[in-house]
Amino acid sequence: MKKGIVIQGARQNNLKNIDITLPRDKFIVFTGLSGSGKSSLAFDTIYAEGQRKYVESLSAYARQFLGQMNKPDVDKIEGLSPAISIDQKSTSHNPRSTVGTVTEIHDYLRMLYAHAGRAFCPKCNQPIKKQTVDQIVDSLISLKDRTKLLILGPVVVAKKGTHKRLLDELRKEGYVRVRIDKKIYILDEDINLEKNKKHTIEVVVDRILIKEGIAQRLTDSVETALKLGDGMVIAAVIDGEEYIYSVHFACPTCGISLPKPVPGIFSFNNPFGACPACMGLGASLEADFNRIIPDTKLSFRLGAIKAFTVNKESWLMRQLGAFLKYYGLTMDNSFDDLPEEAKQEFMYGGKELLKFSYTNMRNETKTYERVFEGILPMVKRRYEEAFTDKMKEELRSYLKEKDCMECHGFRLRKESLAFRVGNKNISEISNMSVTELLNFFKNIKLTEKEKIIAEQILQEICCRLEFLKNVGLDYLTLSRNATTLSGGEAQRIRLATQIGSGFVGVLYILDEPSIGLHQRDNEKLLNTLKGMRDLGNTLIVVEHDEETIREADWVVDIGPGAGEHGGYVVAKGTPREVEKVEKSITGQYLKGEKYIPLPEKRRKGNGMFIEIKGASEHNLKNINVKFPLGVMTAVTGESGSGKSTLVNDILFCGLSNIKNDTNYYTGKYKEIIGSEYIDKIIAIDQQPIGRTPRSNPATYTGVFSDIRELFSQTSEAKMRGYKPGRFSFNIKGGRCEACHGDGIIKIEMQFLSDVYVPCEVCNGNRYNRETLEVRYKGKNISNVLNMTVEEAIIFFDNHPKILRKLKTLNEVGLGYIHLGQPSTTMSGGEAQRVKLATELMRVATGDTLYILDEPTTGLHSEDIRKLLTVLQKLVESGNTVVVIEHNLDVIKVADYIVDLGPEGGDGGGELIAKGTPEEICKSEISYTGQYLKKVIERTKKLMKGNVHDRGQ
Repeated sequence: MKKGIVIQGARQNNLKNIDITLPRDKFIVFTGLSGSGKSSLAFDTIYAEGQRKYVESLSAYARQFLGQMNKPDVDKIEGLSPAISIDQKSTSHNPRSTVGTVTEIHDYLRMLYAHAGRAFCPKCNQPIKKQTVDQIVDSLISLKDRTKLLILGPVVVAKKGTHKRLLDELRKEGYVRVRIDKKIYILDEDINLEKNKKHTIEVVVDRILIKEGIAQRLTDSVETALKLGDGMVIAAVIDGEEYIYSVHFACPTCGISLPKPVPGIFSFNNPFGACPACMGLGASLEADFNRIIPDTKLSFRLGAIKAFTVNKESWLMRQLGAFLKYYGLTMDNSFDDLPEEAKQEFMYGGKELLKFSYTNMRNETKTYERVFEGILPMVKRRYEEAFTDKMKEELRSYLKEKDCMECHGFRLRKESLAFRVGNKNISEISNMSVTELLNFFKNIKLTEKEKIIAEQILQEICCRLEFLKNVGLDYLTLSRNATTLSGGEAQRIRLATQIGSGFVGVLYILDEPSIGLHQRDNEKLLNTLKGMRDLGNTLIVVEHDEETIREADWVVDIGPGAGEHGGYVVAKGTPREVEKVEKSITGQYLKGEKYIPLPEKRRKGNGMFIEIKGASEHNLKNINVKFPLGVMTAVTGESGSGKSTLVNDILFCGLSNIKNDTNYYTGKYKEIIGSEYIDKIIAIDQQPIGRTPRSNPATYTGVFSDIRELFSQTSEAKMRGYKPGRFSFNIKGGRCEACHGDGIIKIEMQFLSDVYVPCEVCNGNRYNRETLEVRYKGKNISNVLNMTVEEAIIFFDNHPKILRKLKTLNEVGLGYIHLGQPSTTMSGGEAQRVKLATELMRVATGDTLYILDEPTTGLHSEDIRKLLTVLQKLVESGNTVVVIEHNLDVIKVADYIVDLGPEGGDGGGELIAKGTPEEICKSEISYTGQYLKKVIERTKKLMKGNVHDRGQ
């Protein structure tokens, strides 16, 4: 038998000196309550040590370029393979990243188009052939007379380095000027380029004025530039357009030339491929009229233009007054009162000079003549010229992303889109779903020569597309921006990419890969994970999904509780062996001793509805959806079926704009009916509560402000004149200035990992000695931050305001966390419940609509049971809860279900079924109903057989 992964003395975070041996080349699941220590063992111990050992095997020179990793608190780990972590926190925030670039399929597509693409004229659609020097010269001579041109020969395109040797060679060859990154340099200057930055260098071969008799000189210059640029020449009109020519392709009819088809011109991250208007982003920020003037019937005097304050003496209002006067109107009129021609000029700018007077800050009144700029260009200009972040952020809310007018969202130059494979350009291919692409490439018709060139490339593309399909992402398009992916989608994309790499003997550590996945796709995911194992890899999966746990080779249950009550190995072995361990909560749920019961009856609601009519954003098919009030509604459906679009982009944003006067961008819909029936709308999303150690549950929930206020009311604090701010570790005064209130000092160790040691001045207490001398009931402010929620409830039992907030944290299952626990050490499930508790702490008014997006993320079945108790209490208090969810234990207890589908992507967006869970089970076309029926039947059997324990 192979020696396993031996872990001895693991004490990271809340782990209690764990010793455990994990089998190699197996599918292992780590499970347990949220905060029990699963991630601490999997990621913070095993993966961290694997990475640290790898980095330390490198030379000191190489290590200085890599992120330094702290040594985890563990005595010894033996038998570690190279470790790869696939978590949900590494979602790209780069707008240039797409599904295609992340999976590297786009790289293979670029190769395909470079070697097997056919060129067509963008204008006349004729096949394009190579272009001669004479054709290039004729094209330039046809430019407007007296046009000033720079003839450039590209010698370096987007390559890192100082390029000193190249620049020296150009000097010796007698060239005088070069253009580097769009800036002209004299070669005699001392040119110092950043070594680690990409640079584009073009030699200025000639500066030419288009006029009669210039043809010969132009020909010589073009030929020289073509030699330098390997068949490519750039003719740059000074302060104007640039023309790229190549001797390789030219349209005989239109004279349009195309660059040589190399992979770079098909990349929107390459200057020769990217659309020059949007720089390859595919979108631009434009002013949104509906946000600037949401009510077209409101008069200008009463503030119709939301983007600007109403001040009749301001520069804008004086101009606006002159504009309205020109059309015989006043500030008491509204946009709807404008004639059609005036509406266009009001939005986009006028033509006539308008006279108006303006008094400046020096109290000088002058008369001006100006053409009215137009509200839309004015807002965009002010945004671009804003000199403070606050002003920029405020004006940003009046802009929205729109497809680039030049490339129509395709991101590439029109020259790049002129090449086709299977009669489609690379952007059209990228806009297909994974399923459509697979069918396209499997049925593509190529010539014999093209088949020979493309065979291996197509094989690699189809292989990666199959992997995406097998992890339940068949609805995604390659052009989908990576920033719009959920954590679960991003993780499964990385998983598919790793499968494509074909690694063997690797230790993979995954964080809940089933998140966001419909039960229909779970089987595909499990088969994928088993396939990775069968290649000879070890998989450690942090997971709560029952089906995944049952399919694992080996299960490790961490517990028995969470936080300080966890950190022990409660059970280990096969799923069957874990079932037999009586103290294992996971085992009790697997065996059916514990379970989440069905409600005794479904609520009917209060008879009122929020109805969305004509929802058509993204893939929604103009659907009408009713959300009953006074009940708990689950929105279900395949991944990518439109759930988040419907609930987050339309229901929440639309209602918030109506009720709270916010300015969110909403998805497309015709009408929202019934907003008058709710008082407030609150969304609890999956974002972390803070990104720095200074953020903690006490500060986020606001209970720390109450505690600081209490400390400031003690006799000692009053005598010393201490205010609540004295007890804050974020501002000067009461905090320890040696560590700035962090309680720890970072010591940089150059080529070793940074070491964090307790501050010697305050001994890790965060505060200075004078502040710590103030005590309440024998405890100072640092002692209070080190208390768990459970301890604090007892300590503050005589303070209702503080007690109410602490009890709310305890009710959502967070009694074990410390008040001052840094948010960076909290799991995703803990962070979301802190946010939920914060909302529950607010004064209850009833008639509130709560929206939660997959609230069971990171939660064990026992945590889900506690969460559902809280959500049911909210509904009992007269509120409405809407959850987007795949977890069948949540769906089965909902009063009402809205099921979207039937598929994801373009195959989704339809309202498949609506009604109670029992009604959904009867639907023949609902995939959710098919799986829900089995769960409800199993739960009913458990309730009959285990009446002594209903998961309470």
